[in-house]
Amino acid sequence: MEIKDILKKLRLDKGMTQEDMANKLMISRQAISRWERGETEPGIDTLKLISKEFDLSINTLLGSPRTLICQCCGMPLSEDEYISREIDGNFNEDYCKWCYDQGEFKYESLEELINYCAPSMASMNLGIEEEQIRVMLEENLPKLKYWKEKLSND
Repeated sequence: MEIKDILKKLRLDKGMTQEDMANKLMISRQAISRWERGETEPGIDTLKLISKEFDLSINTLLGSPRTLICQCCGMPLSEDEYISREIDGNFNEDYCKWCYDQGEFKYESLEELINYCAPSMASMNLGIEEEQIRVMLEENLPKLKYWKEKLSND
């Protein structure tokens, strides 16, 4: 879906007119009209405002052009409901809500995360033994942004 279609669908799903949406975002109705016709697109600051006002990630507003992966546990962030939040309520698209929430990381050590994830993943009947999952996590998690930074600072 293109951004023009996403913005129009968002507005209609909320039962808003172009004027209503423009007032909520403190912009002109003509700007909304130009977006919906695909003549222009909102800038990054406006996308941030739309994201906050309508509780959607910027990635979703842009039509999910990139696959988001939690940079702590590696979980795909396929739905906005899985994406973490900052203290101010804004999305943090780098992490899932289980690893990072309200400005705080939930796991202090790689071992702590692996001890939580390995048994959980093994119980999902994926056909992989818990020990194999541990090896996979030990090999791959340190490649993620959070652990790269944390391990380099230790």
